[in-house]
Amino acid sequence: MREYKKPYLYPTQQVKLLLSRGMEITDFEKAEECLARIGYYRLSAYWYPFRKETDGIVEDHFKEGTNFSSCMDFYVFDKKLRLLTMDALERIEISVRTDIALQMGRYDRNAHRMPKYLHKSFTNKQFPSDEESSYERWLKKQDRAFQFSKEEFTKHFKAKYPNQNLPIWIDVELWDFGSMSKFFAGLKGKDQNAIASLYNLDYGKTLENWLRCLNNIRNVCAHHHRLWNKPIVSRLNLKGASKISELAHLRKSEANNNRFYAVAAIIKVMLNRINPSSSWGYRLQQHMDTLPENPFIDERNAGFPPGWREQPLWKQNP
Repeated sequence: MREYKKPYLYPTQQVKLLLSRGMEITDFEKAEECLARIGYYRLSAYWYPFRKETDGIVEDHFKEGTNFSSCMDFYVFDKKLRLLTMDALERIEISVRTDIALQMGRYDRNAHRMPKYLHKSFTNKQFPSDEESSYERWLKKQDRAFQFSKEEFTKHFKAKYPNQNLPIWIDVELWDFGSMSKFFAGLKGKDQNAIASLYNLDYGKTLENWLRCLNNIRNVCAHHHRLWNKPIVSRLNLKGASKISELAHLRKSEANNNRFYAVAAIIKVMLNRINPSSSWGYRLQQHMDTLPENPFIDERNAGFPPGWREQPLWKQNP
């Protein structure tokens, strides 16, 4: 097994290493400050596109014309893109959580605690050797969230209704995007379909896929990883979106449906339903106009097709 032997380097030494690999650095003090504040490894994700490549193998040395300031511009651009994306995902998370509460609350205030209202693939153990089902793990996580919550509404509920469980329309306030996505995946088909129809989707499995993709993007943003040209884990499913004409251009080029542009498109579609007056799509276009001009970085790296701004999806009023 290959042993890791790279030595520890101070920011001053890191600057010298970058210089030896062909990166142009004009302000050494500023470069050292950035490396000390942000970290060499994190910034390396942003100078990756600037590295030379030979026969499909990425080298340590940089392409001619690579400079540290351009890499930092790219880093700042991506940071603002993550913040913009998180703003939209917050609205989607709150909306879908509420949709779930309204759909399931009609059965019982504790429907989320009653396996009979959920799909067997969620409530049953996958293998005989499993100690718990996915649902049991999910429920334990939510019970811990309630137990240790410092929110005023949970304190009030515990004081007024001791030893009782939160009804689903309150419990959803403790769900994060991942918990919400997993619970939606565990719903029966009829309930998934009912919620998906609110977003003009043909069936629930499409929304299940969308939420899984959005959760992946949310995790990237929450952990401050590079978002720009990072492929998403699950390829976006558009089979159940036949009624949404604004996504027609994506169906024609599904090869890029695991890149950020495809996710941005479904975010825009969902926001159109949640808040038709949202300016998010307009703000995304404004931000894309700030993409650093560089021969090694292009909108296409993140799946943006030529002329995307002229698509009906993005030409709607902000």
